[in-house]
Amino acid sequence: MDRLLVVGAGTMGSQIAMVCALAGHDTTVTDVTDDALDRARAQLQARLDRDVAKERRTRDDVDAAFDRLTFTTDLDAAAAGADLVIEAAVEKLDVKREVFARLDKAAPPQTILTTNSSAIMSSQIADATGRPDRVANMHFFNPALVMRCVEVVGSDDTSPETMETVTALARRLGKEPVVLHKEIPGFVANRILGAVRDEAISLLEQGVSSVKDIDTACRTALGHPMGPFELMDLTGIDIGYHAKLARHAVTGDPRDLPSRTVTELVERGDLGRKTGKGFYSYEDER
Repeated sequence: MDRLLVVGAGTMGSQIAMVCALAGHDTTVTDVTDDALDRARAQLQARLDRDVAKERRTRDDVDAAFDRLTFTTDLDAAAAGADLVIEAAVEKLDVKREVFARLDKAAPPQTILTTNSSAIMSSQIADATGRPDRVANMHFFNPALVMRCVEVVGSDDTSPETMETVTALARRLGKEPVVLHKEIPGFVANRILGAVRDEAISLLEQGVSSVKDIDTACRTALGHPMGPFELMDLTGIDIGYHAKLARHAVTGDPRDLPSRTVTELVERGDLGRKTGKGFYSYEDER
């Protein structure tokens, strides 16, 4: 797994690509526009510069990682030279199936195709390719440069060799792989986190307590580094919204639909830190 490709230069995709480059892998990150790639490069540079200033990383290591990182809009050319792909596009099944069908045509037959999604399982994508044995989930957590967990999940068609390869790569990236023995929407960590988030939203909608006080309870009583509302604002409220829709598409359970509160925020475009407003306001920061 010398040459890696990350599809999608958003917050998750760009950080996953940098994780790969820091671990010594030649890594390409693609997106549909040069503007998206320029933003990703600038955000990574700013973040890594802060790490150097705080002596978390050395300047030589950061410069070497950027030398190993390539940004391009040419997905087909990038896939043609990749040993393993990590897809980190938008959480929509039709988009992912389109991307995987295209990757299948462009990548060499031995290339492993993975998705970073935790809401969309590889069994929903694998039949868009001619290599279902080489398709799996490789789910990183936000922020990928910091969080150590990577969930590795295969479908019934995923080969043991693919699972072993993806798990070994996660370890080489300095992560702690968590291997699931069967597919389940949301996997392990997000199902547990989702239960906390859903209860927090329920308490809010019932008028039991405020956003701020619920977050405070989770931090000061449960020891969570962030409250559930703070975390939703950080990761993007739309990410959880689309994940809920994807889970409902699989289960058909009305309880898996997004809450009224989250739906209203998404419809207004208040998606958290990235838009300046979510459960909290960040206009001053912006």
